[in-house]
Amino acid sequence: MAQALQNISIAAPAFKGLNTQDSPLNADPSFAATADNCVIDRYGRIGARKGYTTITTDKTELGSSSITAMGFFEDDAGNTQIFSAGNNKILSGTVTLVDETPAGYTITSDNWRMVNFNDKMYFFQRGYEPLVYSHADGMQVMSDATFAAGTPPEANEAIAAYGRLWCADFSTDKQTVYWSDLLNGTAWAGGTSGSLNISKVWPDGHDEIVALAAHNNFLIIFGRTSIVVYQDADQPSIMSLADTIGGLGCFDRDSVQHTGNDLLFLSHVGLRSFTRTITENSLPGKDISKNIRNDFMRLVTGSASGVKSVYSPENAFYLITVTGSNVTYCFDMRGSLEDGSHRVTRWPSTPFKAFVATEDGTLYIGNSDGVSTYGGYLDNGTPYQFSYYSNPLTFGDSSRVKVLKKIVPTIIAGGSTEAIVKWGYDFTQAFTAASLSLPAVNAAEYGVAQYALAEFSPTSEEILRKAINASGSGTVVTVGIEVEVDGQPFSLQEFNIQALLGRMI
Repeated sequence: MAQALQNISIAAPAFKGLNTQDSPLNADPSFAATADNCVIDRYGRIGARKGYTTITTDKTELGSSSITAMGFFEDDAGNTQIFSAGNNKILSGTVTLVDETPAGYTITSDNWRMVNFNDKMYFFQRGYEPLVYSHADGMQVMSDATFAAGTPPEANEAIAAYGRLWCADFSTDKQTVYWSDLLNGTAWAGGTSGSLNISKVWPDGHDEIVALAAHNNFLIIFGRTSIVVYQDADQPSIMSLADTIGGLGCFDRDSVQHTGNDLLFLSHVGLRSFTRTITENSLPGKDISKNIRNDFMRLVTGSASGVKSVYSPENAFYLITVTGSNVTYCFDMRGSLEDGSHRVTRWPSTPFKAFVATEDGTLYIGNSDGVSTYGGYLDNGTPYQFSYYSNPLTFGDSSRVKVLKKIVPTIIAGGSTEAIVKWGYDFTQAFTAASLSLPAVNAAEYGVAQYALAEFSPTSEEILRKAINASGSGTVVTVGIEVEVDGQPFSLQEFNIQALLGRMI
């Protein structure tokens, strides 16, 4: 005999983000089995991500190629420029792409590292003499720059830190870090310039430098399978070894991002972060991608074209795109979960090849169309699909049959649209579906507030709650919702699911 009607409420669907790592039957209902083209907004709701709009109208110089690297230049006088690389050229601009490649300088690869330092933009790529741009002199090879000294380093990695440029990863030398003279990124001989060979300090005996980072007066040197940390990097003459970490290195140069007080990097076991500590004596790591690690790393290691990443403080997320697969993962950086991981969602079919975030909060995206900006709720004028599915729900008893009676989603929508609510039993992919027509409302701009003033109307009409009569039966239940995002925001506040618990099987 059936028991009384039971109710399970998912108060904040996907509040903890995507989880494809743990057993679905044991997963917290706050995790999602699918969270596509969405973000976790500042109010803890799962909502549609924003789209992108191409602002380039003349991409003649790019041709049919894609932008694969981007950088933002700003000097002390306030001059700014967006640079990008593609079609074996250095390009400037956003609306019209202009070829800035110096005459006679031949490029056959577009894997540039762009570094903004002391009123100049520097361009590094393994095997190439670095380029230097200033507003006064334009683009030059480094040896032609005023006050240039020494042999320009043909490095693949470079950072600006502690008043100088640092570089590493050469075609024939992957053990040495070089630094420029103080405040002069073109002087690599004389003054306080210098170098450091770390071949004898790798904790596992041998490694190769992949990336560099500066953090709290430390110089962090990432190998492929280990990390070496030097202290007092603001004074290279007294710089000394502070720590080494074996068994954990950096998989890709372009994954390294500063996120305020933290530092993220992609290792061979997932996305990692240095713990936010005060003393930082041992720099322990946190596994940011713990809840999706296998799926994430399978995608990363299966791509020959590497990754690109960006941190956007305005959006409070770290994006990492696997450029060969058009899949982007979005890690929420507002705070970590209990186990140190961060909430994550997946953005499939995003043709993102490069990023740069500027100081005014604009997030620029590079792809085959040129330069785009992140914003609005269309992908270059085209709708995209928002999808959420729960992990299988047992109602506290996986041995009993559940007979669904009603599903009551609570939705906030920014305009008239149609939501498809789905449900299924016992791990099926053949879901039953019901359509909900949502009227236009004056909804909030999700995740956007101007100095704590969110754009909400004072009425409760923004929150839409509609009941759907469900059918079928099974021991575990999966519910989901799909929406075509077509220019208006959408978020899911709650799922209430009512069911009868039947016989034990």
